[in-house]
Amino acid sequence: MRAISYSQPGGPDVLQLGDRATPEPGPGEVRVRLAFSGVNPTDWKSRSTTQPGPGGQVPDQDGSGTVDAVGEGVDPVLVGERVWIWEAAWQRPHGTAAEYTVVPARQTVLLGADASFELGAALGIPFLTAHRCLTVAESLPDRIGPGTLDGRTVLVQGGAGAVGNAAIQLARWADATVIATVSGPDKAQLAARAGADHVVNYRQQDVVAEVRKIAPHGVDAIVEVSAATNAAVDAQVIGMHGSIAMYADDGGAEVTIPVRAQMGPNARWQFVLVYTEPRRAKELAVEDVNAAVLDGAVRVGTDAGLPLHVFPLAETAAAHQAVQDGAVGKVLVDVTR
Repeated sequence: MRAISYSQPGGPDVLQLGDRATPEPGPGEVRVRLAFSGVNPTDWKSRSTTQPGPGGQVPDQDGSGTVDAVGEGVDPVLVGERVWIWEAAWQRPHGTAAEYTVVPARQTVLLGADASFELGAALGIPFLTAHRCLTVAESLPDRIGPGTLDGRTVLVQGGAGAVGNAAIQLARWADATVIATVSGPDKAQLAARAGADHVVNYRQQDVVAEVRKIAPHGVDAIVEVSAATNAAVDAQVIGMHGSIAMYADDGGAEVTIPVRAQMGPNARWQFVLVYTEPRRAKELAVEDVNAAVLDGAVRVGTDAGLPLHVFPLAETAAAHQAVQDGAVGKVLVDVTR
């Protein structure tokens, strides 16, 4: 099969297109003929720093495609089903930047007949991260669905990013009031298209003042892309028993929190990494994200506030570079090209 792999950590140039043996599914596993691979920041960070195994590493965690073989103990009825994949490359050699991948059956989710493969490849890490960010507060439910966040207010710091977009879409599906911050008018349009009720340009507006106009008693949850930069603002707008969920790393920056001011509301400052979050929380996230997909509540593309940047398999290195350079939207690799 055609596959991208790397045999040593480094920049995008370590990614090489070649032929690899098509993997066979073992007990409890399925093999997926891939359509698209989704590229996330953790993919290039892992490629940059982690030594792959002796056989090399196929990168990328997320993807979509069609089940074409199953291992022992897996119902063969799955063969031919359209699925989306999560965590394909986490502690495994078979990522999604290849024509085929093998994963445990539980890491494939039925995509349904109506959702596109592009949407399927864009789910995974961004949407599971967003789900975790929206459910860690003590005062919020641990499941998301229509009505579950009714009467709640969510602040999405960085509403034009992939996780920010996912958080907006999921929160609106759950009937929350959503405030998104952005850095300019183009990104404001993207956040609005995703479904944000209010958009604040943090370069031109006072975020604290604008948020307090909408939520005088503070917000219930903050989805935070840059905690080191925004901690002071977050501390001033978090409401009683609310949470600030930090899912991105500012390159090793440190966060300073005003302790006394956060004791009053019993605020929770939560670090989020999907790969190591509690297993049950991840299972609930997969179920809820899939329900949102089947409900038609999540979308991709410019009209959904998430422009797609699609690269052929041979240009996976360029796809990784685009994510590393901060491409606005979602970067996908078309494995069939």
